[in-house]
Amino acid sequence: MVDDDASVTASLSLLLRQHGYDPVCASGPEEALERVCKQNVALVLQDMNFSVETSGREGLDLLRRIKAERRDLPVVLVTAWGSIALAVEGVKAGAADFLTKPWSNAHVIQSIDTALSLAAGVGDRRERQPPPCRADLDAKYELSGLIGEDPELLRLLDLIGRVGPTEASVLITGESGTGKELVAEALHRNSPRRDAPFVKVNLGGISSTLFESEMFGHVRGAFTDAGADRVGRFEKAHGGTIFLDEIGDLDLPSQVKLLRVLQDRTYEVLGSSVTRSVEVRVVSATNRDLGKAVADSVFREDLLYRLNLITVKLPPLRDRRGDIPLLAARFLEASVRDYGRGPTTLTAEAHRWLVERKWPGNIRQLKQSIERAVLVVDGDAIDAIDLETLGRLESGETSRGTLPQPGSMTLDELERAMISNCMKHYDGNVSRAANALGLSRAALYRRLEKFGLAQDG
Repeated sequence: MVDDDASVTASLSLLLRQHGYDPVCASGPEEALERVCKQNVALVLQDMNFSVETSGREGLDLLRRIKAERRDLPVVLVTAWGSIALAVEGVKAGAADFLTKPWSNAHVIQSIDTALSLAAGVGDRRERQPPPCRADLDAKYELSGLIGEDPELLRLLDLIGRVGPTEASVLITGESGTGKELVAEALHRNSPRRDAPFVKVNLGGISSTLFESEMFGHVRGAFTDAGADRVGRFEKAHGGTIFLDEIGDLDLPSQVKLLRVLQDRTYEVLGSSVTRSVEVRVVSATNRDLGKAVADSVFREDLLYRLNLITVKLPPLRDRRGDIPLLAARFLEASVRDYGRGPTTLTAEAHRWLVERKWPGNIRQLKQSIERAVLVVDGDAIDAIDLETLGRLESGETSRGTLPQPGSMTLDELERAMISNCMKHYDGNVSRAANALGLSRAALYRRLEKFGLAQDG
């Protein structure tokens, strides 16, 4: 610990000893460098100022000198709330994390534990290594739902498994439909918090006016429509993991409010002046380029660095075509089971068609295509022509043969035929047919009546 204030080092020393650490103290840069070079120091916790100067440049200079001596030694910076921009500059220079004054003791220990875990090999490895074996990964970690054997995917799964047990904040990036929520769930399942709540928040669906109420809760009477107390998402996630999906869609005023709770782990319920604490792991996801968003001044740089201690970038499906047959087989098996069909296979031509397609909607689009084929195609085999026809239907195109020629059938007639076939397929079971068609039971009953179809198909 490097700080010129003896009371700070004394209180932190007591805290660290209580948690099994052996702290050594330095009052300034030169003494700190001597200890780093001569003692078996595992981590540095350093202030940003050591004299009357308060610019923080002394701290940045010490950080660079420490990194010059021991590149892989984790350094955690301590700064005032108003100097977070300085801390971000420190992270760019190689710091593992930053804390703000006044700190919470729990947050200090969590930050140190995480930085040490990452330094011990959890973080990105500098040397390119062969991808691990999928069987070995499945034996070590709980990765169900994350399907594939592509080398880059296996490296990502290994990273997910190693990061899972830490408290590191993780930012998951990738195009829509690549499986970001599945990765967030895997991080939670492989963490000590696995039995605690996993709370998903779609930030893209929360307006700025409702942000505080949704995230932090409100008390009765806090605003006109607040007729009862409401528990916020952070309180629901206490002790577990909060998954902030679509983080790139958050507006700037809400980003400030989010940064505060992520930094201090404290918040106030809307309509209350009582400060509450929350103990939670943060995982976030976006399909946007947050670096560009920062450059465009629509996303806060300090929030980005608070979110992405570790970044997991998921590849698009077109970059892992070898996994398409595995994914298709899994989706086919699940759809056949869910929709009560008999044994159904994909022909060799269907497999080739699936592998050659671009899949702009990625895994989600592939899954929907398989489900649609299971629902619509008769017989025990799905062929390429079936998938091609359904693909054109999805994109609004028409196809000769399976689909009616333009002008030969109205939309109502097409809908009637689809419902009739589905009811026959499920032997008149309204619940299963409604589920397969994406309708409620009531909506399907209305259509049955509208088209004069008997409930027995």
